[in-house]
Amino acid sequence: MSDDGKVGIVLVSHSAEVAASVAELARGLTGGGTDVPVAPAGGTEGGGLGTSAELIAAAAASVDRGAGVAVLTDLGSAVLTVKALLAEGDELPDGTRLVDAPFVEGAVAAVVTAAAGADLAAVEAAAAEAYTYRKV
Repeated sequence: MSDDGKVGIVLVSHSAEVAASVAELARGLTGGGTDVPVAPAGGTEGGGLGTSAELIAAAAASVDRGAGVAVLTDLGSAVLTVKALLAEGDELPDGTRLVDAPFVEGAVAAVVTAAAGADLAAVEAAAAEAYTYRKV
């Protein structure tokens, strides 16, 4: 664990490529966002479509800086996998939260907010607020 105190972000998708691409997009829209710990956790260990508790736990551990970890998911079983990990209580870092937010817009909002040094509650709120973004 480092002492930079940034909230970590984990992006869980059924596809490794989708998770990695959304992480890249979110980092890019923060002007690089290299100081925000963001980790994709997509697909299965074998590279297939699905979700992996092991990949999610490893991603969360990799972004834990002591300020909490916000986990955003794409679809149903990703949510269920994260909920199961949270229920077990010892697989994810303390201060890990499943964030109810749209995957792409929420990820961007979470990373931008974390880059500004916000706490976990503010990161979660910014990501959740992305549900209200209107496109027309």
